[in-house]
Amino acid sequence: MNVQSRDTGSIQTSASSRLAVADCDIHPATRTEKDLYPWLERRWIDHIAQFGKPARHGWASGPAYPKGQPNASRRDAMPPEGGRQGSSLSFMQVQHLDPNTVELGILNPLGAGQGVQNPDLSAAICHATNEWQIEEWTSKDKRLKGSIMANYEDGPGAAAEIRRYAGNPHFAQVLLLTRTAEPLGARRYWPIYEAACEAGLPVAIHAFGYGGAPITSGGWPSYYIEEMVGHAQTSEAVVTSLVTDGVFARFPTLKIIMVEGGFAWAPALSWRLDKVWKRLKAETPMLTRAPSEYIRDHVWWTSQPMEEPDPREHLLDTIGWMGWDKLLFATDYPHWDFDDPATCLPLKLNEEDRKKFFIGNARAVYGLG
Repeated sequence: MNVQSRDTGSIQTSASSRLAVADCDIHPATRTEKDLYPWLERRWIDHIAQFGKPARHGWASGPAYPKGQPNASRRDAMPPEGGRQGSSLSFMQVQHLDPNTVELGILNPLGAGQGVQNPDLSAAICHATNEWQIEEWTSKDKRLKGSIMANYEDGPGAAAEIRRYAGNPHFAQVLLLTRTAEPLGARRYWPIYEAACEAGLPVAIHAFGYGGAPITSGGWPSYYIEEMVGHAQTSEAVVTSLVTDGVFARFPTLKIIMVEGGFAWAPALSWRLDKVWKRLKAETPMLTRAPSEYIRDHVWWTSQPMEEPDPREHLLDTIGWMGWDKLLFATDYPHWDFDDPATCLPLKLNEEDRKKFFIGNARAVYGLG
């Protein structure tokens, strides 16, 4: 359900909107690059001014396909005091957190240095972003929890950053992106999963990233619509890699949250993996169970963007296969494809499943109640 703008004074008209919710995908933004300067050494500030922040992508900076709105955001999300969409906590509280009864909000900063080619600069920006989340967001609104940002292309370095914040109540998860230098099941990323398991934190893998390769397996797409659909492809590749490289077998307590890549493809992918695995078991001796079992046990999914079949009831079969305990509500605020909790799930559900979806599952996976 895509929302560009609405009258925040007219919401709260349905039972779902009055229910306290956990929003598992909120995107905070800096007003300017200087917001991170208090936590960056002088050498990095000077380095950025002189050399910039070269990304792994072939484009100089930013996404390959310009969005229809600045920062892919809603028209009405510009703070009245100025600054980028998502950069004002007070405006976010008035426009989103309060009227939508958000009891728990998970912050997912994007463009926070994870795609910078210089590994030391990437690590510095990620650390500054972690401190910025505490100072400007989570310490000022107890409903909000941050994501630990780390340079995931440096597995040991990323693990050290995760351990730095282990046990810190301001953070609920570790955040990775789907488009990395190698598929995320590769061994270079295993220290990240080990550290996350030690800390008892789930690892969220958000669609997008700066892997340096096209979003499709066949080259750079022509249109923005292809990139949007391509996020599901990259998410499928991530899940496949995690399973077949034995990540779930090696880290039995690992929890993965797939964010903003859809979820209706999960059953079909699992069926195909199971079928092929039966004939190729010898190649992956570390897998002692069918791929679908690992996926069901280890993977959670956020609802935005939710596929919208006709009839809508087909989603019930998909979610039933995944398990109602594995679907987390998310809005993607303040982006243009924001999902309103009052209208995002127009299906006949029992009250138990509705509460699981809107808040119970999030509390469980994050260990917050």
